[in-house]
Amino acid sequence: MRLPEPQDVFADPAARILAYLDFFRAEVRRKAGGLPDEMLHRVVPSGWTIPELVEHLVHMERRWLVWGFLGEDVPSPRADRRADGTWVTERPLDVLLDALDEGGRRTRRIVAEHDPDERARVGGMFGPADELPTLIGILFHVMQEHARHAGHLDIVRELLDGATGEQ
Repeated sequence: MRLPEPQDVFADPAARILAYLDFFRAEVRRKAGGLPDEMLHRVVPSGWTIPELVEHLVHMERRWLVWGFLGEDVPSPRADRRADGTWVTERPLDVLLDALDEGGRRTRRIVAEHDPDERARVGGMFGPADELPTLIGILFHVMQEHARHAGHLDIVRELLDGATGEQ
């Protein structure tokens, strides 16, 4: 998969963001895969491992789209974090990557069923006194989270085993 380029034709901004999200999820899968367990579970100086970062992305997308935008009750919306805010996971990487992809499919369904300018619902993440973000605003936030953390994985892989670039 290649990064969607600005000259690619996308009639609507949500479609462009969805394409970028697909790209970043594929990059996370590629960068997280192929490492021996010893490297996969090495803790970086800021205190996280690759599986913990993937777990964070799974919960972050669900937190913003399902709990946030849809206002649905989500069991343990912050299950990716310990009490001190650091990330945690007990799940194997392949399960996490499948959950990441399933979250992407759910996001696509949400976007297909709602207008990009529609506001998030009260309940879940947002209360009655909160300014409710639009779906496009939430998608933009989710995209920047995926992009930032995919970049973190680029650096971690380079430090762990010298893997660089998008190939």
